[in-house]
Amino acid sequence: MAHRVTGVLIFFFLFVHVLDTALVRVSPEAYDEVVATYKTPIVAVMEYGLVAAILFHALNGLRVVAVDFWSKGPKYQKQMLWSVMAIWIVLMVGAIYPVLGHAARELFGS
Repeated sequence: MAHRVTGVLIFFFLFVHVLDTALVRVSPEAYDEVVATYKTPIVAVMEYGLVAAILFHALNGLRVVAVDFWSKGPKYQKQMLWSVMAIWIVLMVGAIYPVLGHAARELFGS
């Protein structure tokens, strides 16, 4: 279920990304305004959520491939899921500063 949800979230991000990038051809000023809103702390938190969705979707996708194509995959799918979760948590902890550092500096000062 989470794999499908993250896939849908990533799709909607890509849809919005294509729209806002296409805006540069229509009105460069409007594009600049939209891009300026992306520098807010709220959007930084949303970016962290996007990183979370992409990482989980990618790692879980590898697990799904292993379950489907490895003869022992179905036997070890629960262990692989826990491994995916552990790797995902480690990577998400490591992504806190690079993704949210700017927002924290903006909110709390340097």
